[in-house]
Amino acid sequence: MESGRTQAGKRMIKFAVAIGFLALNFYTYNFLADNAVIPERNEFSEFPLEIGDWECANTEVMEDKVENNLGVTDYLLCNFAREEPPGLVGVYVGYHATQVREEGGGAGENSIHPPAHCLPGSGWDIIKNESVELDLPGLPGGPSRVKRLVIARGNARQLVYYWYQSRGRVVSDDWKKILYVGWDRATRSRTDGSLVRFTIPISRNDDEAAQATFDSFAPQIIPRLSAFVPE
Repeated sequence: MESGRTQAGKRMIKFAVAIGFLALNFYTYNFLADNAVIPERNEFSEFPLEIGDWECANTEVMEDKVENNLGVTDYLLCNFAREEPPGLVGVYVGYHATQVREEGGGAGENSIHPPAHCLPGSGWDIIKNESVELDLPGLPGGPSRVKRLVIARGNARQLVYYWYQSRGRVVSDDWKKILYVGWDRATRSRTDGSLVRFTIPISRNDDEAAQATFDSFAPQIIPRLSAFVPE
């Protein structure tokens, strides 16, 4: 009997929290931050395609329907490669000027699509999913937790690093990203943000070589992102 009361009490608490969250959203979006602030930034068309000994031969262009589905404002999509030692890193940085639909930000406030949700839909199985600390120059706010995945499709395997870099923060959890969107809209009139993702092929099951490639490349490109992803 006591167990039933406890469960009912927990359900009531969850219900009250949900109602409170909806009420806060309604108040925030209807009575605060009426005018969206869109910060100045450089376009990714100006992003350098030669970084140290790494070079991107050609930037890629997404199909219109893919771009529209993502709700992205501007993006960098390119494979950076080097000859010695051999290395290849797929880079995607998608910038959203706003993440609110009524301001032109895609399907809704949470318009940046989480890679961990999209990868299985593209045929990739996530065989490792962990949150790790990244401490590199150029990360807003200093050392941050980011997502590190190992994915597989058939015989192919890849190492993936990603995080949300938005308004001077780096976060890896989807729920934190959502909360900060609401908070920053109320306090700063901003919902702009970006997804930063690096993808490295894993050859011959050599995870350590793929990790070494990321460790070599990331410190060279991350400090350059601040001009394109406003803090």
